[in-house]
Amino acid sequence: MTRMTNEPYETGMLEVGDGHSLYWEVLGNPDGKPAVALHGGPGSGSSPRMRTLFDPDRYRVVLFDQRNAGRSTPSASDPVVDLSANTTQHLIADIEALRVHLGIERWLVEGGSWGVTLALAYAQAHPERVTELVLAAVTDGARRDTDWITCDMGRVFPREWERFRDGVPADERDGDLAAAYSRLLHDPEPEVRATAAHEWCLWEDTHMSLAPDAEPFLSVAEPAFQLAFARLVTHYWSHGCFLEEGQVLRDIKLLHGIPAVLIHGRYDVSAPLGTAWALHRAWPGSELMVLDDTGHGGGSMTAAIIAATDRFARDQSGV
Repeated sequence: MTRMTNEPYETGMLEVGDGHSLYWEVLGNPDGKPAVALHGGPGSGSSPRMRTLFDPDRYRVVLFDQRNAGRSTPSASDPVVDLSANTTQHLIADIEALRVHLGIERWLVEGGSWGVTLALAYAQAHPERVTELVLAAVTDGARRDTDWITCDMGRVFPREWERFRDGVPADERDGDLAAAYSRLLHDPEPEVRATAAHEWCLWEDTHMSLAPDAEPFLSVAEPAFQLAFARLVTHYWSHGCFLEEGQVLRDIKLLHGIPAVLIHGRYDVSAPLGTAWALHRAWPGSELMVLDDTGHGGGSMTAAIIAATDRFARDQSGV
Protein backbone atom coordinates (compact mmCIF):
# COMPACT_ATOMS: atom_id res chain seq x y z
CA MET A 1 0.00 0.00 0.00
CA THR A 2 1.36 3.41 -0.99
CA ARG A 3 1.62 5.78 1.98
CA MET A 4 0.01 9.17 1.40
CA THR A 5 1.91 12.42 2.00
CA ASN A 6 1.09 15.82 3.44
CA GLU A 7 1.73 17.46 0.09
CA PRO A 8 -1.32 18.64 -1.89
CA TYR A 9 -2.36 16.47 -4.81
CA GLU A 10 -4.89 19.02 -6.06
CA THR A 11 -5.05 22.83 -5.93
CA GLY A 12 -7.23 25.48 -7.48
CA MET A 13 -8.89 28.88 -7.33
CA LEU A 14 -12.63 29.07 -6.65
CA GLU A 15 -14.61 32.14 -7.66
CA VAL A 16 -17.08 32.99 -4.90
CA GLY A 17 -18.52 36.28 -6.10
CA ASP A 18 -17.89 39.95 -5.31
CA GLY A 19 -14.67 39.66 -7.33
CA HIS A 20 -13.15 37.16 -4.87
CA SER A 21 -11.27 33.96 -5.73
CA LEU A 22 -10.17 31.53 -3.02
CA TYR A 23 -6.99 29.47 -3.14
CA TRP A 24 -7.65 25.88 -2.04
CA GLU A 25 -5.70 22.65 -1.82
CA VAL A 26 -6.48 19.01 -1.05
CA LEU A 27 -4.06 16.49 0.42
CA GLY A 28 -4.02 13.04 1.97
CA ASN A 29 -6.16 10.11 0.87
CA PRO A 30 -8.74 10.87 -1.87
CA ASP A 31 -10.95 8.19 -0.30
CA GLY A 32 -10.29 9.27 3.29
CA LYS A 33 -12.45 10.98 5.89
CA PRO A 34 -13.14 14.56 4.70
CA ALA A 35 -11.85 17.43 6.86
CA VAL A 36 -11.44 21.16 6.42
CA ALA A 37 -8.95 23.27 8.40
CA LEU A 38 -9.69 26.94 9.07
CA HIS A 39 -6.76 29.29 9.64
CA GLY A 40 -6.55 32.02 12.22
CA GLY A 41 -6.09 35.75 12.08
CA PRO A 42 -8.35 36.71 10.50
CA GLY A 43 -5.85 37.05 7.68
CA SER A 44 -3.05 34.62 8.52
CA GLY A 45 -3.67 32.35 5.53
CA SER A 46 -3.23 28.59 5.54
CA SER A 47 0.24 27.18 6.25
CA PRO A 48 2.20 23.95 5.68
CA ARG A 49 1.98 23.27 9.42
CA MET A 50 -1.80 22.88 9.11
CA ARG A 51 -1.24 19.98 6.70
CA THR A 52 0.46 18.01 9.46
CA LEU A 53 -2.57 17.99 11.79
CA PHE A 54 -4.16 15.03 10.00
CA ASP A 55 -3.06 11.48 9.18
CA PRO A 56 -2.76 11.61 5.38
CA ASP A 57 -3.61 7.90 5.10
CA ARG A 58 -6.94 8.41 6.86
CA TYR A 59 -8.04 11.90 5.85
CA ARG A 60 -8.91 13.85 2.74
CA VAL A 61 -7.86 17.28 3.99
CA VAL A 62 -9.00 20.60 2.54
CA LEU A 63 -7.13 23.83 3.26
CA PHE A 64 -7.95 27.24 1.84
CA ASP A 65 -7.08 30.89 2.26
CA GLN A 66 -10.00 33.00 3.45
CA ARG A 67 -11.07 36.11 1.53
CA ASN A 68 -8.27 38.63 0.91
CA ALA A 69 -5.74 36.41 2.78
CA GLY A 70 -2.78 34.33 1.64
CA ARG A 71 -2.99 33.35 -2.03
CA SER A 72 -6.66 34.29 -2.40
CA THR A 73 -7.38 37.34 -4.52
CA PRO A 74 -7.63 40.24 -4.29
CA SER A 75 -5.12 40.56 -1.47
CA ALA A 76 -5.70 42.83 1.51
CA SER A 77 -2.06 43.87 1.11
CA ASP A 78 -3.27 46.07 -1.75
CA PRO A 79 -4.43 49.26 0.02
CA VAL A 80 -7.12 50.00 -2.57
CA VAL A 81 -8.87 46.67 -2.04
CA ASP A 82 -12.33 47.13 -0.55
CA LEU A 83 -13.02 44.81 2.40
CA SER A 84 -16.78 45.41 2.59
CA ALA A 85 -17.55 42.02 0.99
CA ASN A 86 -15.48 40.23 3.62
CA THR A 87 -17.58 39.30 6.64
CA THR A 88 -18.16 36.19 8.72
CA GLN A 89 -21.31 35.53 6.71
CA HIS A 90 -19.32 35.71 3.46
CA LEU A 91 -16.76 33.26 4.85
CA ILE A 92 -19.47 30.82 5.94
CA ALA A 93 -20.91 30.91 2.42
CA ASP A 94 -17.40 30.40 1.00
CA ILE A 95 -16.86 27.26 3.08
CA GLU A 96 -20.14 25.86 1.79
CA ALA A 97 -19.26 26.77 -1.81
CA LEU A 98 -15.94 24.97 -1.46
CA ARG A 99 -17.59 21.90 0.05
CA VAL A 100 -20.04 21.69 -2.84
CA HIS A 101 -17.29 22.35 -5.40
CA LEU A 102 -15.26 19.42 -4.05
CA GLY A 103 -18.26 17.11 -3.85
CA ILE A 104 -18.04 16.56 -0.10
CA GLU A 105 -21.23 15.65 1.79
CA ARG A 106 -20.03 16.14 5.38
CA TRP A 107 -16.68 16.87 6.98
CA LEU A 108 -14.76 17.31 10.21
CA VAL A 109 -14.03 20.98 10.86
CA GLU A 110 -10.75 21.99 12.53
CA GLY A 111 -9.84 25.53 13.48
CA GLY A 112 -7.37 27.51 15.55
CA SER A 113 -7.84 30.90 17.23
CA TRP A 114 -10.02 33.00 14.86
CA GLY A 115 -10.54 29.74 12.97
CA VAL A 116 -12.42 28.46 16.05
CA THR A 117 -14.90 31.33 15.91
CA LEU A 118 -15.39 30.75 12.19
CA ALA A 119 -15.72 26.98 12.68
CA LEU A 120 -18.39 27.46 15.35
CA ALA A 121 -20.31 30.01 13.28
CA TYR A 122 -20.16 27.75 10.22
CA ALA A 123 -21.23 24.68 12.18
CA GLN A 124 -24.15 26.58 13.73
CA ALA A 125 -25.25 27.68 10.25
CA HIS A 126 -24.81 24.19 8.73
CA PRO A 127 -24.81 21.57 11.52
CA GLU A 128 -25.92 18.87 9.10
CA ARG A 129 -22.61 19.24 7.22
CA VAL A 130 -20.34 18.79 10.25
CA THR A 131 -19.27 15.38 11.56
CA GLU A 132 -16.95 16.57 14.36
CA LEU A 133 -15.11 19.70 15.51
CA VAL A 134 -11.51 20.01 16.70
CA LEU A 135 -10.93 23.51 18.08
CA ALA A 136 -7.62 24.84 19.45
CA ALA A 137 -6.97 28.18 21.22
CA VAL A 138 -10.69 28.71 21.65
CA THR A 139 -12.32 32.03 20.76
CA ASP A 140 -15.93 33.01 20.10
CA GLY A 141 -15.64 36.46 18.51
CA ALA A 142 -17.17 38.32 21.46
CA ARG A 143 -16.32 42.00 21.87
CA ARG A 144 -15.37 41.40 25.49
CA ASP A 145 -12.41 39.36 24.21
CA THR A 146 -11.29 41.87 21.58
CA ASP A 147 -11.64 44.63 24.20
CA TRP A 148 -9.49 42.50 26.49
CA ILE A 149 -6.74 42.25 23.86
CA THR A 150 -6.80 45.85 22.70
CA CYS A 151 -7.41 47.60 26.03
CA ASP A 152 -7.56 45.59 29.23
CA MET A 153 -4.37 43.65 28.58
CA GLY A 154 -2.49 46.87 29.09
CA ARG A 155 -2.49 45.83 32.75
CA VAL A 156 -0.41 42.77 31.81
CA PHE A 157 1.98 44.49 29.38
CA PRO A 158 1.77 48.18 30.38
CA ARG A 159 4.91 49.42 28.61
CA GLU A 160 4.16 47.62 25.34
CA TRP A 161 0.49 48.58 25.45
CA GLU A 162 1.26 52.27 25.85
CA ARG A 163 3.33 52.11 22.67
CA PHE A 164 0.45 50.29 20.95
CA ARG A 165 -2.09 52.86 22.16
CA ASP A 166 0.13 55.77 21.21
CA GLY A 167 0.27 54.48 17.64
CA VAL A 168 -3.10 56.13 16.97
CA PRO A 169 -4.01 59.84 17.09
CA ALA A 170 -4.34 61.25 20.61
CA ASP A 171 -8.07 61.94 20.26
CA GLU A 172 -8.74 58.25 19.46
CA ARG A 173 -6.73 56.62 22.24
CA ASP A 174 -9.68 56.24 24.61
CA GLY A 175 -11.95 54.68 22.00
CA ASP A 176 -12.00 51.57 19.82
CA LEU A 177 -8.32 51.00 19.09
CA ALA A 178 -9.05 48.36 16.45
CA ALA A 179 -11.19 50.88 14.56
CA ALA A 180 -8.56 53.58 14.98
CA TYR A 181 -5.85 51.32 13.59
CA SER A 182 -8.16 50.27 10.76
CA ARG A 183 -8.48 53.89 9.70
CA LEU A 184 -4.68 54.28 9.70
CA LEU A 185 -4.34 51.09 7.66
CA HIS A 186 -6.57 52.65 5.00
CA ASP A 187 -4.67 55.95 4.98
CA PRO A 188 -3.61 57.19 1.53
CA GLU A 189 0.01 57.58 2.70
CA PRO A 190 2.05 54.36 2.37
CA GLU A 191 4.26 55.28 5.32
CA VAL A 192 1.28 55.73 7.62
CA ARG A 193 -0.12 52.34 6.59
CA ALA A 194 3.21 50.55 6.99
CA THR A 195 3.86 52.02 10.44
CA ALA A 196 0.37 51.15 11.66
CA ALA A 197 0.68 47.58 10.36
CA HIS A 198 4.04 47.10 12.08
CA GLU A 199 2.79 48.51 15.41
CA TRP A 200 -0.29 46.31 15.29
CA CYS A 201 1.82 43.21 14.57
CA LEU A 202 4.31 44.15 17.31
CA TRP A 203 1.48 44.24 19.84
CA GLU A 204 0.12 40.91 18.57
CA ASP A 205 3.59 39.35 19.05
CA THR A 206 3.65 40.75 22.59
CA HIS A 207 0.41 39.25 23.85
CA MET A 208 0.59 35.92 22.00
CA SER A 209 2.86 34.40 24.64
CA LEU A 210 3.94 34.92 28.24
CA ALA A 211 7.11 32.90 27.65
CA PRO A 212 10.28 35.02 28.04
CA ASP A 213 11.95 33.22 25.14
CA ALA A 214 9.02 33.58 22.72
CA GLU A 215 10.13 34.38 19.19
CA PRO A 216 8.41 37.24 17.32
CA PHE A 217 6.56 36.20 14.19
CA LEU A 218 4.25 38.88 12.87
CA SER A 219 6.45 41.90 13.56
CA VAL A 220 9.34 40.39 11.57
CA ALA A 221 7.19 39.23 8.64
CA GLU A 222 7.22 40.83 5.20
CA PRO A 223 5.58 44.29 5.17
CA ALA A 224 2.98 43.11 2.64
CA PHE A 225 1.92 40.31 4.98
CA GLN A 226 1.82 42.67 7.96
CA LEU A 227 -0.44 45.06 6.06
CA ALA A 228 -2.84 42.34 4.88
CA PHE A 229 -2.98 40.71 8.31
CA ALA A 230 -3.49 43.96 10.23
CA ARG A 231 -6.11 45.25 7.79
CA LEU A 232 -8.16 42.06 8.09
CA VAL A 233 -7.89 41.70 11.88
CA THR A 234 -8.87 45.31 12.52
CA HIS A 235 -11.67 45.06 9.93
CA TYR A 236 -13.19 42.13 11.81
CA TRP A 237 -12.54 43.32 15.34
CA SER A 238 -13.87 46.83 14.74
CA HIS A 239 -17.11 45.24 13.47
CA GLY A 240 -17.55 42.78 16.35
CA CYS A 241 -16.47 39.93 14.04
CA PHE A 242 -19.78 40.53 12.24
CA LEU A 243 -21.59 38.57 14.94
CA GLU A 244 -24.21 39.55 17.47
CA GLU A 245 -22.64 39.88 20.91
CA GLY A 246 -22.75 36.49 22.59
CA GLN A 247 -24.15 34.83 19.45
CA VAL A 248 -21.85 31.81 19.38
CA LEU A 249 -22.45 30.87 23.02
CA ARG A 250 -26.18 31.64 22.73
CA ASP A 251 -26.55 29.29 19.76
CA ILE A 252 -24.33 26.49 21.04
CA LYS A 253 -27.49 24.36 21.40
CA LEU A 254 -27.43 23.97 17.63
CA LEU A 255 -24.28 21.87 17.99
CA HIS A 256 -25.61 19.45 20.59
CA GLY A 257 -24.90 15.95 19.34
CA ILE A 258 -21.83 16.92 17.31
CA PRO A 259 -18.67 15.46 18.90
CA ALA A 260 -16.10 18.14 19.70
CA VAL A 261 -12.70 18.50 21.31
CA LEU A 262 -11.79 21.95 22.66
CA ILE A 263 -8.05 22.41 23.26
CA HIS A 264 -6.77 25.39 25.20
CA GLY A 265 -3.53 26.48 26.82
CA ARG A 266 -3.71 27.32 30.52
CA TYR A 267 -1.29 30.21 29.92
CA ASP A 268 -3.22 31.70 27.02
CA VAL A 269 -3.33 35.38 27.91
CA SER A 270 -4.66 36.40 24.47
CA ALA A 271 -7.79 34.29 24.80
CA PRO A 272 -8.56 33.62 28.47
CA LEU A 273 -9.65 30.09 29.35
CA GLY A 274 -13.07 31.31 30.50
CA THR A 275 -14.39 31.36 26.92
CA ALA A 276 -13.50 27.71 26.32
CA TRP A 277 -14.92 26.79 29.72
CA ALA A 278 -18.25 28.54 29.07
CA LEU A 279 -18.65 26.87 25.68
CA HIS A 280 -17.80 23.46 27.12
CA ARG A 281 -20.24 23.85 30.02
CA ALA A 282 -23.06 24.74 27.61
CA TRP A 283 -22.23 22.00 25.10
CA PRO A 284 -23.11 18.44 26.16
CA GLY A 285 -20.75 15.93 24.62
CA SER A 286 -17.89 18.38 24.15
CA GLU A 287 -14.52 17.59 25.67
CA LEU A 288 -12.24 20.32 27.04
CA MET A 289 -8.49 19.67 27.16
CA VAL A 290 -6.51 22.24 29.15
CA LEU A 291 -2.80 22.07 28.37
CA ASP A 292 -0.48 23.02 31.21
CA ASP A 293 2.55 23.72 29.03
CA THR A 294 1.33 26.32 26.57
CA GLY A 295 -0.54 29.53 25.88
CA HIS A 296 -2.12 30.53 22.55
CA GLY A 297 0.04 28.00 20.74
CA GLY A 298 3.21 25.93 20.97
CA GLY A 299 4.01 23.34 23.60
CA SER A 300 1.88 20.24 23.27
CA MET A 301 -0.93 21.91 21.31
CA THR A 302 -0.05 20.43 17.92
CA ALA A 303 0.24 16.95 19.46
CA ALA A 304 -3.15 17.39 21.13
CA ILE A 305 -4.80 18.37 17.84
CA ILE A 306 -3.28 15.37 16.08
CA ALA A 307 -4.43 13.06 18.88
CA ALA A 308 -8.00 14.37 18.45
CA THR A 309 -8.05 14.00 14.67
CA ASP A 310 -6.50 10.53 14.97
CA ARG A 311 -9.20 9.50 17.43
CA PHE A 312 -12.03 10.72 15.19
CA ALA A 313 -10.49 8.87 12.26
CA ARG A 314 -10.52 5.67 14.30
CA ASP A 315 -13.99 6.17 15.77
CA GLN A 316 -15.70 6.82 12.43
CA SER A 317 -14.20 5.89 9.09
CA GLY A 318 -15.95 8.72 7.29
CA VAL A 319 -15.40 6.87 4.01
